[in-house]
Amino acid sequence: MSGAASLRKPGTATRLCLTALAVFCLALAVAAAPPAVIVMPLSGAIGPSSADFVERGLARASSEHAQLVILQMDTPGGLDRSMRDIIKAILASPVPVATFVAPSGARAASAGTYILYASHVAAMAPGTNLGAATPVQIGMPGIGAPEAPRKSDEETAKAKDVKGKASEEAAPPSDPMQRKQVHDAAAYIRGLAQLRHRNVEWGERAVREASSLSADEALAQNVIDVVARDVPELLAKLDGRKLVTADGEHALQTAGAVTTTIEADWKSRFLAVITDPGVALILMMIGIYGLFFEFANPGFVLPGVAGGICLVIALFALHMLPVNYAGLALIILGIAFFVAEAFVPSYGTLSIGGIIAFAIGGVLLIDSDVPGFGIPRALIAGLAIVSAVFVALVSGLAFKARRRPVVSGGEELIGSLGVVQDDFEREGWARVHSEQWRVVSPVPLKAGQPVRVVERDGLVLTVAPVAKGD
Repeated sequence: MSGAASLRKPGTATRLCLTALAVFCLALAVAAAPPAVIVMPLSGAIGPSSADFVERGLARASSEHAQLVILQMDTPGGLDRSMRDIIKAILASPVPVATFVAPSGARAASAGTYILYASHVAAMAPGTNLGAATPVQIGMPGIGAPEAPRKSDEETAKAKDVKGKASEEAAPPSDPMQRKQVHDAAAYIRGLAQLRHRNVEWGERAVREASSLSADEALAQNVIDVVARDVPELLAKLDGRKLVTADGEHALQTAGAVTTTIEADWKSRFLAVITDPGVALILMMIGIYGLFFEFANPGFVLPGVAGGICLVIALFALHMLPVNYAGLALIILGIAFFVAEAFVPSYGTLSIGGIIAFAIGGVLLIDSDVPGFGIPRALIAGLAIVSAVFVALVSGLAFKARRRPVVSGGEELIGSLGVVQDDFEREGWARVHSEQWRVVSPVPLKAGQPVRVVERDGLVLTVAPVAKGD
């Protein structure tokens, strides 16, 4: 028995040694593996939900000690405020950020160009483009600035005849406010270009002249750092590169690094829905009408609760959007006209005024021409028509109610029929509506004789006998 036990002991010790060696090798492998790379898709117009998504994604990357964040971008542009929030988050991030315009066919127009310039690494896929970073005119075009004088046909022909081509220098905007915006945007992108050692001159041309570049042209002109077909190729080209962030220098080890894709969660998707100007306008109308019905009919509860919730959400969404308060005031005035139509006999005047105020307010509500952040004209017209039809129905019901005879109260007694209880000459008793009333009559009446109420004075009714056939 002792010999058999001694034969088993070496086998057990061997297995324990092999297990410990495997665990040690696994620990070494885990320690030697490069930190993960986080990929964040950023597509569509840049808005409040995009800024929230990027800010929270960068915070997560920092907490997970990721070595790189890749913003895979495809955008036509967006709101200036949201763009600047994203750039602030990138500049303050301790984790390097690489903005990658991909896949092929994507673009980084307008706000996307600024974000690309602000990133630690700027990359594009073949078949993509960037540029056209001129700030769009805010407000109604042509308002507030005189139109630039047009050149005559002769002057235009002379200008084009110089060396066979027109001058490449873009004419400065005629609107003083637009000139301020262009100068501010040019200084902003110039500062970003100097910070990242990229092409300053082309950045200003993208702002002042709305210039655009393809991926290869951008690489040749030192606008971007890398051209790659996809994320794996981008990681391979960035391996070993040193980048400086807010907390110091980082050496990338991206070859073979594990990538984790972060998608927008429910909060970002919900924010994207409510910050759509059309949805915000609908929520505001539901909120105002809900509160109105609750105040007009206390006790229903549901309209007041739903209206309060919708109104608060709408105000929160409008707070995050570039709102023209004149447009908002016109919308509220139009709704007030619709509501007043149900109580004031204006014969449609208030409804017409409400439609006009609501339509103009809807057009002016969002103080930006950025694609994706306007209210469709069809939606404005539809909401105005629905409100007008609804108010017309309510007004019609109210008008019919006014024409109905009185069915309760003291006025309802006038014209009612009754029966005399006792014989009397001047004053006696009669039964009207199953009630005993003291009545007076200019003629003598007999018990059981039918009478009609012609007047009421407090608790005394004046009656008259009913003739046969009445």
